[in-house]
Amino acid sequence: MAETKDLLMLENFIGGQFLPCHSYIDSYDPSTGEVYCKVPNSGKDEIEAAVVAAREAFPDWSSQSPEKRAQVLNRLADLLEQFLEELAQAESKDQGKTLTLARTMDIPRSVQNFRFFASSILHHTTECTHMDHLGCLHYTMRTPVGIAGLISPWNLPLYLLTWKIAPAIAAGNTVIAKPSELTSVTAWMFCKLLDKAGVPPGVVNVVFGTGPRVGEALVCHPEVPLISFTGSQPTAERITQLSAPHCKKLSLELGGKNPAIIFEDANLEECIPATVRSSFANQGEICLCTSRIFVQKSIYHEFLKRFVEATRNWKVGIPSDPSASMGALISKLHLEKVRSYVKKARAEGAQILCGEGVDTLSLPPKNQAGYFMLPTVITDIRDESCCMKEEIFGPVTCVVPFESEEEVIKRANNVEYGLAATVWSSDVGRIHRVAKKLQSGLIWTNCWLIRELNLPFGGMKHSGIGREGAKDSYNFFTEIKTITVKH
Repeated sequence: MAETKDLLMLENFIGGQFLPCHSYIDSYDPSTGEVYCKVPNSGKDEIEAAVVAAREAFPDWSSQSPEKRAQVLNRLADLLEQFLEELAQAESKDQGKTLTLARTMDIPRSVQNFRFFASSILHHTTECTHMDHLGCLHYTMRTPVGIAGLISPWNLPLYLLTWKIAPAIAAGNTVIAKPSELTSVTAWMFCKLLDKAGVPPGVVNVVFGTGPRVGEALVCHPEVPLISFTGSQPTAERITQLSAPHCKKLSLELGGKNPAIIFEDANLEECIPATVRSSFANQGEICLCTSRIFVQKSIYHEFLKRFVEATRNWKVGIPSDPSASMGALISKLHLEKVRSYVKKARAEGAQILCGEGVDTLSLPPKNQAGYFMLPTVITDIRDESCCMKEEIFGPVTCVVPFESEEEVIKRANNVEYGLAATVWSSDVGRIHRVAKKLQSGLIWTNCWLIRELNLPFGGMKHSGIGREGAKDSYNFFTEIKTITVKH
């Protein structure tokens, strides 16, 4: 890794080459609050160079057979697996998450993304119909779109970047990826593996920088017909505005205000540890995390007592600590934002049962300036509170009672978001009824975050547009045409 004065210096990857940039952005280690990396502050010129490279690579790459492209994806998966420990160490340092989580979730899932799409690209079919009375045969064909613009977030950096790159290049597109400027290191390391895997120059280009500079240049470029974005709703609105004049295809995977509904017949031995995890995994910085917990009134006090006790056992520590369940939040600004919600809740008269402002966090001296926060449980809070309406994206969850099935469905749906939900009950009939009525794209019952990559992933309402998964991603990254043959 290239280093300058002990700082890691990243470079853009365009046309198969690492290229320096004229200016750089500071990137911080969330566990210490210190600058440790310089990220290119790219703009229109770098995007233009990437478009040229992607345009030149497209004819040959798109003409390769699915089998040939699948071989390349499998080699990429093998290389990611080979360097799993180095990538996990880098992801933990860059993002603040625990090293354990990076080792067991982020990097293994990045490997799986390439293996999965290497397989799925070989098994798609097309439609065919006959009109015998007119002597016509009709069939459909799917072709790659061209240059795909991919914008990925900071919470699961390599995991979500590869979730976009893999289906895009498997379908025959070339790509220009923009990772978050807050977490760029593993994307840069990934670029070093592309040539070894046999990815031709220009097929994958990675341009680093901020949204307003490089992100907008990518979205506005007339030769990039497709944008896949994972991130916040305000950024998605800006992408929609900028892309509208070009009629671009958009996939927008946005936030959530995800409810957990816990009925009185739930198995609390399983439910409580799973709900602690669904609330606080990755510091609560996952779009699928639970931030509203509705508990049936008859078990509310028992659940609350046990849940708070379990939350206090959810250890916050330095990312390298193998006993830590939670690391540091992404940035000082984000930490202040999350803390501000707890302050607002307290000002509204809510009770903070554990965590921020209640318990004491102990950290080593060198980590005192890091962006750490204890997992926090809020109760006695109104449904109309901003803590129950807005995505906090941190280790904060609210617990409130409910009485009836009809009531809780109405309250769970009473937000702008509709990404995910969890339902805990031993009544199978109830599970099916509630799942049907919840306005969420993903609903887990008696579990959380078990993913089947063949099936659609995405949300309703303000949680986004479109779906991702085997068939859905293939459809998004290709154009369909209908061909009629008169015979």
